[in-house]
Amino acid sequence: IDPDKLVTVVVGAAARDEVFQHAARTFTSVKRFMGRAPADCQADAATFRYRVDASEDRFVRFLVEGHAPVTPVEVSAEVLRALKARAVECLFGEPGGAVITVPAYFDDAQRQATKDAARLAGLEVLRLLNEPTAAAIAYGLDRRGTGTFAVYDLGGGTFDISILRLDDGVFQVLSTAGDTHLGGDDFDRGLAGLVLGKLGVDPARIDDRTQRHLLLQARQVKHALSLGDSATLRLGEATATVTRAEFEAVALPTVERTTASCRRALSDAGLSPGDIDAVVMVGGSTRVPLVRAHVEQLFGREPFADLDPDQVVALGAAMQADLLSGSSSLGDDILLLDVIPLSLGLEVMGGVTEKFIVRCSPIPVNASHTFTTHVDRQTAVDLHVVQGDRELARDNRSLARFELKGLPPMPAGVPRVKVDFLVDADGLLRVSAREEHTGIEAQVEVKPSYGLSEDEIERMLEDAIDHAETDVDERLLIEARVEAEGILAALDKALASDAVLLVDDEADRIGVVASALRAAMETSDRARIADLSKDLDAASAPFAQRRIERDLTRALAGRDADTVGKQLGLR
Repeated sequence: IDPDKLVTVVVGAAARDEVFQHAARTFTSVKRFMGRAPADCQADAATFRYRVDASEDRFVRFLVEGHAPVTPVEVSAEVLRALKARAVECLFGEPGGAVITVPAYFDDAQRQATKDAARLAGLEVLRLLNEPTAAAIAYGLDRRGTGTFAVYDLGGGTFDISILRLDDGVFQVLSTAGDTHLGGDDFDRGLAGLVLGKLGVDPARIDDRTQRHLLLQARQVKHALSLGDSATLRLGEATATVTRAEFEAVALPTVERTTASCRRALSDAGLSPGDIDAVVMVGGSTRVPLVRAHVEQLFGREPFADLDPDQVVALGAAMQADLLSGSSSLGDDILLLDVIPLSLGLEVMGGVTEKFIVRCSPIPVNASHTFTTHVDRQTAVDLHVVQGDRELARDNRSLARFELKGLPPMPAGVPRVKVDFLVDADGLLRVSAREEHTGIEAQVEVKPSYGLSEDEIERMLEDAIDHAETDVDERLLIEARVEAEGILAALDKALASDAVLLVDDEADRIGVVASALRAAMETSDRARIADLSKDLDAASAPFAQRRIERDLTRALAGRDADTVGKQLGLR
């Protein structure tokens, strides 16, 4: 970006080479910031010395010298725009569409941010394809007929592990796990810290340009150490030599962080390492010998690394685009069945999460549930969409809120609101609601302003396991209270209009049980609330029966048996 405000955008290796001269106006590893909130990116922004607009708390804005602030989506769009220009040059015309790959563990916000970037670049997205699936296509695993495979994808800023089952060209993703905040950048950061320690330099005392240059030098040293036993890094007039053993010591914690995701993916798929027929290595960071050795030890077999790990995902995406073109020479279409990483649901009465689509469900997928109102003459329904595997909505991630308005003022329990969840082939969610009596409807395409951080995803899954028993207990308690509240409300309404139908000391007996139930609802004794709800039902049953008989008598007044029989279809 020219400080004279004549904007020139440089993309790729040429931009990387200008980091030292234009550190404040050059961006790398922007994928780490896609679809995320500023609060989630503070550590990364500090590492890369990016200046972020502190006044914006919904999404990241990079402050750029001599230019208006830019978002990660806009930076990504420039990369895609440059790729589109190269495609036009190679194809001698505009591409009809594009297949864009994303980490399998990208959540809805990160996927939507990717599609937004493509739209800014003037590209029609034919499909968002998960990177592990693209790699499987590139390796031609579909030609093996059947088998179960693990795709280990460690790139510059993200990590994915997917377990796929292949059966006659059908790719079914059994499970996926990963970390959208883990990759080769962490190796570079560790190397940079190691070098500064060797040189006795305080990291806080180096300027932004030197920091960016240091990270670039660290990356080159990392590449050299994948082939040799030592490499030298130069910082100004000073030099430092790093051995492969020293590098592996600082890289090991990052590599070991991938283990938990691998084990979780295997567990979700109901498999052990011995059930895996082959492991495919994807991403430039899998060139590191330590990574390959770790994967071989974890899965008990040497991984596939025949194709260039930097190109394998792009090759798979190109093959999928060729298949979608309808004129492919690759043979029959490959059926891709990917999965969603976290459950999706709706907050219902009492703050409970009603799960519509559970995690690891194949996509595309849709699910529906029907609800009703709990308040008389309610004319609107608020819908709160959440993501996660905890029982209570407050413990899950809020994705979107929208309102179904214009309902006629009907009694509680009469409206029938059908809610539909649809996750498309790109992993994007759309939620709609419709009142079935009136046809009134509303819908929302879930576009949160930022996505889940890797820590949030990991924490949500761990919490769902750690709190499973207590979550269920709390959910059942809430449901018992909601049911008791409904019984009491209905009884109060009946007593207010038909108290004359009570006999003897019935009012006193019902009142005693009702008072006891109200007191129990203030406690956490779920069993007592349930028992008293049943007792109140039993105590008020004769009263309810008399109301029904009274209403039937009124409805049948003046009608003969033949007429009633015909109306009921009995004659």
